[in-house]
Amino acid sequence: MTTGELDFTRFAQRTSAPGAALPENSGSLEQNQIRVISSLEEMRAAVEAVAASAQRLMSIYTPDLEPDLYDQNGFLDIMKRFVLARRFAKARVLLSDTTRLLRDNNRFIAMGRRLTSCIDIRPAVAGARQRACAYLIADDRAIVYRVHPDRWDGVADLNNPPVVRQYLDEFDEIWQASSPDEVARQSLR
Repeated sequence: MTTGELDFTRFAQRTSAPGAALPENSGSLEQNQIRVISSLEEMRAAVEAVAASAQRLMSIYTPDLEPDLYDQNGFLDIMKRFVLARRFAKARVLLSDTTRLLRDNNRFIAMGRRLTSCIDIRPAVAGARQRACAYLIADDRAIVYRVHPDRWDGVADLNNPPVVRQYLDEFDEIWQASSPDEVARQSLR
């Protein structure tokens, strides 16, 4: 799974129509709720739903902290509540392209500057930068995934631990190989 391709065999058949809202994370966690996403609005809603489901750890693999997703009031409010309301909450972000960090004003970066013990942003190692995907993982249970980060097509699932574990293991491997570089450190000052 190093090419950025989503392993659809690990996801169950779609259980909702395109454009339908993500199901609430109720007590029935046994059934997977795959949601197919095809627009920016749906992707924003999915990102917010997955982020809101996090209890301990949020892991984000993104090309450049896409402002259309991660610099939005809804997501920023969820992130702020996540890191401030939970004692051991942690958000980890891997960037495949750090050029936008120095060029743009991003409120998520500003939040990361203020909450450095809770939000850690790193550039991905060179080999991982070639990946053509973007995803957000909440704990070891929920994921929103795009095969191509330049399009809004993707899938979201609030309860699919086997698939999430696969991508979380991959994220952890890249995270361990990556370290904060000077560009990222300068942008976080």
